[in-house]
Amino acid sequence: MPITDTDFNNKKSAFLENQLAEMMRKVKETEGNVNKKLAVAILAAGLGKRMKSPDKPKVMFEINGRPMIDYVVELAFKVNAEVVVPIVGHHREQVIDFLNNKFPGKDIKYAVQAEQLGTGHAVIQTADELKNFDGEILILSGDVPLLKFETVEELINEHFSAGNDATLLTTVFNDSFGYGRIVRDADGNFSGIVEEKDATEEEKKIKEINPAIYIVNSKVLFDALSKISPENNQKEYYLTDIFRFIPKEKTGTVVTNDELEVTGVNSIEQLKEMEDALNSRK
Repeated sequence: MPITDTDFNNKKSAFLENQLAEMMRKVKETEGNVNKKLAVAILAAGLGKRMKSPDKPKVMFEINGRPMIDYVVELAFKVNAEVVVPIVGHHREQVIDFLNNKFPGKDIKYAVQAEQLGTGHAVIQTADELKNFDGEILILSGDVPLLKFETVEELINEHFSAGNDATLLTTVFNDSFGYGRIVRDADGNFSGIVEEKDATEEEKKIKEINPAIYIVNSKVLFDALSKISPENNQKEYYLTDIFRFIPKEKTGTVVTNDELEVTGVNSIEQLKEMEDALNSRK
């Protein structure tokens, strides 16, 4: 049967309507993301005993002449953080002086973790600066300098587009020893995180790990932090325990396949490995 002008016009009209609907959907999605406010909290209070330099904060050790914390704060502003809150501790004046000089005019506030009682305790110290912040809080680690902008951008976009309360970055390690494991249910959905020292022998076989990079709604975050306790083998406030108080259906994950990108520096040898990896990207 020959195509009539009417058929052609109807099909063209339907095509244009579909295109317009898709454009409007993308605009609406983008507007939703733009209206979301973002703050970044950075875990940066550790001494780093294996770095063998007790007078220098761990995050101030350099890669290519730049302290590790420099890379992380730069990334935070690159993803359009309105405010960045490094959580500092040991010899904190070194970190504060460096960042204030490196990022003049930027909104950097500092939280102090004077006593090391765990990662959850560290983030609790940001309450004065962020508890009334109405938006999303991205949590990064100051000793993970190779994290890529594209990876964090994907994490943020997934969090916003899915309407999650919390979204975690995860990765699969060949050797997952020492890391918290990502536990999933029979359907593959996120179920929880178990730390190495609290894991059963079966859980220790899990290869998908938690590199402690999250984005969480501010109100949800501080509500969950108020409920955690140091009831674990380490007697510490684990940040990972917040996920016991966040609905599983409102928790998402983004998986990266780059181990080195999410690896924290714990020794001088690892520092050199990170420097070599960074230089190989260029």
